[in-house]
Amino acid sequence: MWKGLLSFGLVNVPVTMVKATRSKTISFNQLRKSDYSRIQYKKVASDGAEVPATEICKGYKLSEDRYVVISDADLEAISPKASRIIEISDFVKLEEIDTRFYDNSYYLVPDQGASKAYALLLRSMSEANVVGIAKFVLRNKEYLAAIRPTDNVITLSTMLFADEIVQTKEIENDLPSNVELSDKELKMAQTLINSLITKFEPEKYENEYHKQVMAMIENKAENEMTVSTPVDTSPYFVDLMSALEASMASIKKNESKKKAPRKPKSKSA
Repeated sequence: MWKGLLSFGLVNVPVTMVKATRSKTISFNQLRKSDYSRIQYKKVASDGAEVPATEICKGYKLSEDRYVVISDADLEAISPKASRIIEISDFVKLEEIDTRFYDNSYYLVPDQGASKAYALLLRSMSEANVVGIAKFVLRNKEYLAAIRPTDNVITLSTMLFADEIVQTKEIENDLPSNVELSDKELKMAQTLINSLITKFEPEKYENEYHKQVMAMIENKAENEMTVSTPVDTSPYFVDLMSALEASMASIKKNESKKKAPRKPKSKSA
């Protein structure tokens, strides 16, 4: 999904980024009970009129009836430019990072010829028990990232920025205060907690609901409890898939513009 250089100091490690997680969410489509037709998602204005994609623009809400209209050109002018370098700017101790900052995780695997530099960074971070902090751009969005060793691979975890974390002082009025706890209560609670302390083994925690839903779906499918969805033949069909396809076309168009050759910059003396 991304190929580039992982850089620390003057060392550049060619890597490929791959997902470290997979979603197990089960999604359903909405159907009409009478004939199991697929429900369409249409975009309509406040007057109820359907609005084609060409007539839709972005607006940032200032108040109940005031918006600032933002064009694609406005966003393009300040959009961060895609980079092929993830440059580690700092190394910090692993225990200093609040786990609330972690978001999505990816593996960085070495490209051909990068094994030695990759192994050097992996082992050095492991022995120092440190995490590399970097910023990079992926799909026109800037990310803060933590680069850390996990088992025998370098893991990149995208992180939330500081202003995206809800500080506890913002909810302090909802938290208990001046609660008196007796020594007996504390001792019993600590005894219970100690009796449950064990080594963390993620494999023993399974998504039981996901398994039950999939088993139910498979059972219905095997027993031919399925329905056919009528084919939509209307000339103008706007649903979620159409919106996604339009979005992808827009992204590809923007990417092709960025790949267009640019005039070389004049070298300064």
